[in-house]
Amino acid sequence: MIIFVAALMVSAAVYSADLNGKKVLTVYFSATNTTEGIAELISAGTGSDLYEIIPADPYTSEDLDWHNSRSRTSIEMKDRAARPAIASPDIDIKSYDIIFIGYPIWWYQAPRIISTFLESHDFSGKTIVPFCTSRSSGIGSSAKNLERLTQNATWLSGRRISGNASGSDIAEWINSLNLGITAE
Repeated sequence: MIIFVAALMVSAAVYSADLNGKKVLTVYFSATNTTEGIAELISAGTGSDLYEIIPADPYTSEDLDWHNSRSRTSIEMKDRAARPAIASPDIDIKSYDIIFIGYPIWWYQAPRIISTFLESHDFSGKTIVPFCTSRSSGIGSSAKNLERLTQNATWLSGRRISGNASGSDIAEWINSLNLGITAE
């Protein structure tokens, strides 16, 4: 199973994809809607289901102030054991083959709420494709650190996706992954 998580504004175009009988899910967390837009493009290009990780305690602009060492995100990212609660309804990932997981990069890592999500599910037998959004930072070690939170899943190399990527950019990337699906 492959999981994509990302966000980006979806264009009005309607996409169809050849999934060869595979069920695909795009999962994402987006505090500022950038990752959301990319996730929507992935979902539209693959015909995947889309799932948003919504924090039980929504992030405010003050919480996201990385210049403030006392901001919520600064405190969470300093604490590797932090696991912010998720408010969105639980999702049964058993039927999915491929999961795209998207997130913004915070302090060169995935936000801790992504860890909460990963530790809440069994990804055995799934193919996971991580992606991130950031103005300048790459995916770095974030995907490898997330991979450690799952067992018996196949993780593909992750990728940073620009917030202004197009649907064709996303499809080209997905088709280069050799997942046995064709994105459009």
